[in-house]
Amino acid sequence: MPEFHSELPPMAPPPTLPRQRLRYTRILDVAAGFARKGLDSVVLSEVAAKADVPLGTLYRYFPSATQLMLALYRKQLTELHANSPAGVTEGDVPALALVGVVMEIFHMRLMQPAVEQCLNKAVYTKGTDTTKLLREIDSAAETAVTEVSGDAATSRVLLLTVTGLVQSVRCRRLSLFEAEGDLKKACFLLTSNRPAA
Repeated sequence: MPEFHSELPPMAPPPTLPRQRLRYTRILDVAAGFARKGLDSVVLSEVAAKADVPLGTLYRYFPSATQLMLALYRKQLTELHANSPAGVTEGDVPALALVGVVMEIFHMRLMQPAVEQCLNKAVYTKGTDTTKLLREIDSAAETAVTEVSGDAATSRVLLLTVTGLVQSVRCRRLSLFEAEGDLKKACFLLTSNRPAA
């Protein structure tokens, strides 16, 4: 498993210049198509060709397929948070809005096997880019759900539920329909009887 070895080359920080940001975004947009396949299908030279960027540029930002897939998922979660409903007041949790955000995270993970493989195999190793990406992903997911739920503990429970349901669907222990139903029920249960602060 060299993809997850702690000695991967470091990633360059996201660019600040407009032209470079366009390339960076184009790489991630193209990577989304590759994420729908398994991690073994993510060939960086093919991503670079489809994104119309030099391979060296892609490698500067994403030295491995794992780093590319995790950066893609971080971007998706950041966009989800930016588009999630805000202004939730304590004790007034809109369960339907919460279902929407959590269901979106569930589908992102389920429909992108390459991303899911990276999330399942990557581990926190001190001082690595992968660990930094994983921490940013965890934070972005929790922030997106907490923005709607109003409670970090509820968010963590729901995100762990998502992980379990994705694995259950992938192992064919649950159908997609059953998993979606269970996730909706979890959202309603966790928000319906919450004590007021």
